[in-house]
Amino acid sequence: MNKPQLTTHEEHLAALSRIEGQVRGIQKMITKQDYCIDIITQIQAIRAALHSLSRKILRKHMQHCLTEAIRQGNQQTIEDKLNEILQILKRMD
Repeated sequence: MNKPQLTTHEEHLAALSRIEGQVRGIQKMITKQDYCIDIITQIQAIRAALHSLSRKILRKHMQHCLTEAIRQGNQQTIEDKLNEILQILKRMD
């Protein structure tokens, strides 16, 4: 049986670098004792960016890993992949 091809996540590195920069920006804001609401706004922006990245990675997982499981036709593997997806969707809310 062939191993499923692993997905790469290189295209997500740029988004992670931007998020990392945003976190450093918040650290500076806190150091400068910026206005609380401005800090919270930036935290919310980071959460939104992480959520977006999470959705993109999940979509890729479904397009590659789930599709591969379906192609292989192993019912247990398909159910396992679907259960993984359902569990992660519950935690994403």
